[in-house]
Amino acid sequence: MDDVRFAVLGTGGIGRRTLEVSQHKDGLTAVAACDRNGVAVDHGGLDVEELLDATEGNIASGPADDVATDGGAAAAPEGVKQHGEQAGVVASDQGRPTETPIDDVIAESDAIDAVLVALPNLEHDFIPRVAERFAEADYEGVLVDVLKRSRVIGMLDDREETLKESGITFVCGAGATPGFLTGAAALAAQSFVEVEEVEIWWGVGLKSGYEDNRGTVREDIAHLDGYDIETAREMSEAEIEELIDDHDGVLEFNDMEHADDVLLERAGICDAEDVHVGGVLDVRSDEKPTTTTVSVTGTTFDGETGTNTFQLDDVTSMEANVNGPALGYLKAGVRNNRAGHYGVFGPADLMPGF
Repeated sequence: MDDVRFAVLGTGGIGRRTLEVSQHKDGLTAVAACDRNGVAVDHGGLDVEELLDATEGNIASGPADDVATDGGAAAAPEGVKQHGEQAGVVASDQGRPTETPIDDVIAESDAIDAVLVALPNLEHDFIPRVAERFAEADYEGVLVDVLKRSRVIGMLDDREETLKESGITFVCGAGATPGFLTGAAALAAQSFVEVEEVEIWWGVGLKSGYEDNRGTVREDIAHLDGYDIETAREMSEAEIEELIDDHDGVLEFNDMEHADDVLLERAGICDAEDVHVGGVLDVRSDEKPTTTTVSVTGTTFDGETGTNTFQLDDVTSMEANVNGPALGYLKAGVRNNRAGHYGVFGPADLMPGF
């Protein structure tokens, strides 16, 4: 497989780690990165170390910061970490300021094989709208996201014909969950003639800290009882920190509206209602508060009821389990795109068929 030139939209926690992890995967060259303030493009390959060093503790993307539909961005929300005269990508020698960061990457997209969308999805249709903008520009390549919302999958499916016509292969929900664990469930299901239940239980300790993961934490809060996307989006930083304090830094989630359910159903594994996702997030500790497991229960070819369990080692970080798989799915998307397979694909679609 030839070298894959890729771009990252968003250089908050997930975007930064994607650039970092890419240096450890063969055949990947980061050629563009952007945030709400700036863009860096070098078709020969970005100096990733310089970009990461320059933006350390100087992140321009914020907890409620979605890039606007016209390519610009809203004013920085309260509490966003911005140090120095320049915030984010523009602090790098490779960066330049812009009011239209996504459009600037789209303008360079003829020389980009794949794009990882690492922007907060605090509007349900935000990522689907970003996909539309690439399609309207006749982009032919791969888009990958790490979204977490079941309802967004339908919004992408509604745009599938547009993506196909452009020549786009969109791999949706390609992080840890959905993504890595969705694929594990699809593989575990191969033992059964019928799957009765899939249970995903995850544990995350924020090794890089809450400061670098504000958007991710805010999205997760939307899954707590009594909260939703709208209320989480409107919360101030002080309100979020108060919520975290009230829970001693540990948030537990049950029956989350995670896209694993829809993605497993569309791959024919089981009904969405038979998929249950929950987990524990510790925003103050490097240690995982609980072990991440996937359990698939079903009827075997011999008529027996059994459960296959997949377990992640507790030493593997969120970086390892989100960004590693995301880049792996990105490479799988490029292989499919070069073979002429266009449209919307979930992580389970790229595993053995059930």
